[in-house]
Amino acid sequence: MSFRIRAAVPGDLRALYELSKLTGGGFTNLPADKGTLEAKLAKSQEGFEREGENQADDLFLFVLENVETKAIRGTCQVFGEVGSDRPFYSYRMSTLTQKSEELGRIFRNQTLTLTTDLEGSSEVGGLFLHPHERAGGLGMLLARSRYLFIKQHRPRFGARVLAELRGVMDQAGHSPFWDALAGRFFGMSFPEADEFNAVHGTQFIADLMPKTPIYVAMLPDSAKSVMGQPHPTGRAALRMLESEGFNYDCYIDIFDGGPTVTAATDKIRTIENSQWLRYAGAPQPGEKGETMMLASGRLSYFLACYGQAQRGDDDCIYFDDMTAEKLRLDHGDNVLATLR
Repeated sequence: MSFRIRAAVPGDLRALYELSKLTGGGFTNLPADKGTLEAKLAKSQEGFEREGENQADDLFLFVLENVETKAIRGTCQVFGEVGSDRPFYSYRMSTLTQKSEELGRIFRNQTLTLTTDLEGSSEVGGLFLHPHERAGGLGMLLARSRYLFIKQHRPRFGARVLAELRGVMDQAGHSPFWDALAGRFFGMSFPEADEFNAVHGTQFIADLMPKTPIYVAMLPDSAKSVMGQPHPTGRAALRMLESEGFNYDCYIDIFDGGPTVTAATDKIRTIENSQWLRYAGAPQPGEKGETMMLASGRLSYFLACYGQAQRGDDDCIYFDDMTAEKLRLDHGDNVLATLR
């Protein structure tokens, strides 16, 4: 397979913009706005170049590159710390139980409370794969490469990682959750608010959203039915997250009602199961290896790809020259490896 993950560079702007136009809306981390994407690339470069090994408001932007053609066919992102420079808002779904002695009944009402509970977490997001490449495990390569990067630079990330999944919307890009709730306070459609958020951030939410809990019973069925549900195109992403140990804990996106899932960083499956090994050259002739995900390099030199590899003694690993070239490895270099 001729694909690898690498750090994004300013020269990737055009390719990222072309990818952003294919997302179909509601994709805040990859807006179809060149100015915003250019700013993201600049912030990502700052994160890769920052000295020190501490958690901060970093953005790390990666691309999926065809090594042979140099075409960019996907992207993903990692955020070092959410909520450090602006509030990170979520709705927390909870249940309020009340009893009426006069009626002899107990009432249990679901409520939505605006919260910043998840501040201080790291975040994985911005994953998008070109529609023509959605085969061969490339989506999994994009997703899991982020965890290998986190492990390589563990002090730069928090104790918890979150992921927000796009919520349900119609073909025109309208969100029933937004229309029933936030849209009543903002006076703009969901596509307008989503675009504004992608470019200007979330401060306008703090300015206009009600701080008191919202009773779910007061929302129409169209909104209630989509709360905590991912967009149909995001179901595979949710399954991948769940397979890594992420869980849904009643947090939903304040825009479209999509689920937010979280995991303890050190318990993420790829982080927990990956191992540092030493590259020792090509495997023995006739020996069949295993398909593994491999990563090398630090910060802006980070690279990841699939490869047929063979484990040896003394923490050695063997794979072919083509894979070593994709990872820019020499004999004796360290490589982070995990089974596919």
